[in-house]
Amino acid sequence: MGPDIGSDPGGSGTLAVLELLAEEAPQSRFEGLLSDRRRAGAGAAEIAELTRALELARAVQASAGRRQQREAALTALVDTAHDLTSPYDLDSLLRVITRRARRLLGFDMAWVSLDRPDGSGYVRTSEGETTDLNVGLEPGAGHGLGSMAQARRAPVWSADYLNDDTVPHGPGMDAVVRAEGLHAIIAVPLRHGETTLGALYGADRAVRRFTPDEIGLLFSLADLAAVAIEKARLLEQTREEVTELEWFGSRTNTTLTRVRYLWECHARMAGLVLDGANMSALARATADALDGVLQVRDPGGRPLVSTGELPADLDEEAVAKAALAVHADLLPVELPGDVWLAPVLAGAENLGVLVLHASAPLTVEDVRLLQMASQTVASLILIQRGMAAAEGPVHEELLQELLDRPNRSDRHLLERVRRLGIELDRPHVVVVARPEGGELGRAVAWASSYAYRMNGLKGVRRGCIVLVLPGSDASAAARQVSAELSPLLGHPVSTGAAGPSQGAPEVARVYAEAVRCLDALTALDGAGGTASLSELGFLGLLLSTDHDVEAFIGSTIGPVLEYDETRFTELARTLDAYFESGGSPTHAAEALHVHANTVSRRLDRIAELLGPLWQKPDRALEIQMALRLRKAREVLQERRAEAGQEVAGTA
Repeated sequence: MGPDIGSDPGGSGTLAVLELLAEEAPQSRFEGLLSDRRRAGAGAAEIAELTRALELARAVQASAGRRQQREAALTALVDTAHDLTSPYDLDSLLRVITRRARRLLGFDMAWVSLDRPDGSGYVRTSEGETTDLNVGLEPGAGHGLGSMAQARRAPVWSADYLNDDTVPHGPGMDAVVRAEGLHAIIAVPLRHGETTLGALYGADRAVRRFTPDEIGLLFSLADLAAVAIEKARLLEQTREEVTELEWFGSRTNTTLTRVRYLWECHARMAGLVLDGANMSALARATADALDGVLQVRDPGGRPLVSTGELPADLDEEAVAKAALAVHADLLPVELPGDVWLAPVLAGAENLGVLVLHASAPLTVEDVRLLQMASQTVASLILIQRGMAAAEGPVHEELLQELLDRPNRSDRHLLERVRRLGIELDRPHVVVVARPEGGELGRAVAWASSYAYRMNGLKGVRRGCIVLVLPGSDASAAARQVSAELSPLLGHPVSTGAAGPSQGAPEVARVYAEAVRCLDALTALDGAGGTASLSELGFLGLLLSTDHDVEAFIGSTIGPVLEYDETRFTELARTLDAYFESGGSPTHAAEALHVHANTVSRRLDRIAELLGPLWQKPDRALEIQMALRLRKAREVLQERRAEAGQEVAGTA
């Protein structure tokens, strides 16, 4: 219990105030002390002294309260600084900052705006909001408290933002303030050196005047936040750089692996060439290395070797244009659909082009490998040319012996042919090509390479190139030779062909037929074209050594004869009547004793079997020749049969 205040009128009141102050007594006891003195009848001087002592006591209490509050704020600020030293990503760090701002100063809402490199700002993080209008908001330059704070590099606040005309309002921020029901707003700049990173905001949903201590505390928090934000940005930048370095390292390792694989593939292709592999093996190795389909084409664009089927929708016109471009630029070029073209060059000479259809887009290393493959293909072509040139005299000597002495049975000669890898026991055709202008030298050089590539024989006789090639289709062989040689020489090439032959002794006979075909082509003004016995029709029958009448009839009207035999019709007899009546269906019907419509239907069927051009003069002549030969053959067969019966009866 306190002292008896009434027993010490000289100074007990002041002492009692000090005792209450020391006890940290509540304010009610201070007020009770003054009331007790008045009831005890203290004088005016004593009451005045006691009142003054109470005022001083209240001031001491307020000062102590502010000091405690400041100490608590500083302690919280230190804790905040400690928290901000932890490694956060930027968004997590900003959430820590806004949360601390609300706790330190009792804000209803806090947010942070950051500046972009172009100077514009946007709200990055917000806490305490009740709408989704704030985050991402762009206040706009010169609008709002944040712009003022950054421009002044000092805190700016308003006790009632919407009713404060001293603040430059912006529609976006005003809409957020209305939606959130905010009144008091304070903004402090996030200073970093001589620049600002953005602004830190605090807001209340009631009118509030901020004290200097509160402003200073938020300012200190903003300075700490700016340092932490910059550190987080540097950390993110460092992480991005580390990630980029890791990616670059991984890519470098991948590139090194790819380059190593590239050189291994190139070494393997070079090894194939040195080991004597053919073009097909080299193309297959290249296609496997690039995971695609590869086609090697000659200078005229004709396929030499293919490892598979190219896309059916490949634009050949675009390929032809691109082939010119790659030979001009000396580099591979890409076409739509993962199709690549690479030039095959020997110096300035165009040896052809590689066409690659890749299963996936090519990397830089893949393109380089394609370029190396084209160089390897060029090397193989040159090697084949050299070998063909070296074996050329041997080939010509053997062919000359086969043509000059067809009846000679020389095992030594046949063994020499076999050593070259040529098997004349299998079907072979003979092609005789005559360039219509220009020198023969380039054509002979090409023929040597072509014969080597096709595994045949080559020679020169009567100013013409003679090729003995494996196969059974003389017409196709003639067309292929003409198609390759004509573009190379730049002028037409007349080509005659015959065959196939069966065995070395027949080469001379087939050669003679091929020469007759070439002569017939010349006589018919067909210079620059191709001719074979089958293409010359009945002329081929006359030019042929064995006069294969049966084959001529079958190739000319065989479908009609087969149709008659299987369906018991009279199409062949109708053809005979049609031609004998001068091509009149009406007269043919009279000769056949059938209705004219019947003849018309039969003629339609004949057109389906022989083709729509069967009535053209040349074709009609061959059909009539075949019909007459068939009739003559039947008559001869009947006579032979009658003669046989007479001989049997006499016996």
